[in-house]
Amino acid sequence: MSDLIIWTYDWVPERPRGFVRDLRLRWACEEAGLAYAVRTVPFDGRATNHLSRQPFGQAPFLNDGDLEIFESGAGLLHLARKSETLMPTDPAGAAETLQWTIAALNSIEMVSVPWWFLTISGETDNRLSEWLGLRLGQLEEVLRARDWLAAGRFTVADLLMADVLRVPEVRAFGARPASEAYVRRITDRPAFRTAQAEQIRQFEAADAQR
Repeated sequence: MSDLIIWTYDWVPERPRGFVRDLRLRWACEEAGLAYAVRTVPFDGRATNHLSRQPFGQAPFLNDGDLEIFESGAGLLHLARKSETLMPTDPAGAAETLQWTIAALNSIEMVSVPWWFLTISGETDNRLSEWLGLRLGQLEEVLRARDWLAAGRFTVADLLMADVLRVPEVRAFGARPASEAYVRRITDRPAFRTAQAEQIRQFEAADAQR
């Protein structure tokens, strides 16, 4: 049995399937060839039913033996330290990977997620649109000049940034050909396809039990 256990919900509605963030951890394990198991907590009552392991009632969280880690970014960085596939071991490559991993969370996703929530609430041209456009435009300039964000090759930073950018509403927000090519290239990787298919299959199988 694997020491790595990825925890997610036992079921989610159809719309978020393939996008729930446990996919990030599954994908990283698939890329690195790390054995892992998936276990679940109930979607119903999620705000309170696993607060001892995830204080915000969210998913995913990760067990590695006796270690317990919540937040997908923290879990990704933990997994990245296990495999040079995900993060180089040289100081310069590791630092570059780390900075772009944090940038995906702190400079892009922290704008794109609240913007997305406003759009699905009916505010399609909302007060965050200008800020998101600026951030995505700045990233587009970076991606015009390189195929990968760090170390001249695929790393966990690319995994996370592509996952942030692949949300359909974000992809449709303006014309950014370099970013679109980047997302396509990274989500064409077999490890992503496997992880996404397994997540969707899990949630579909749970439909019959509801």
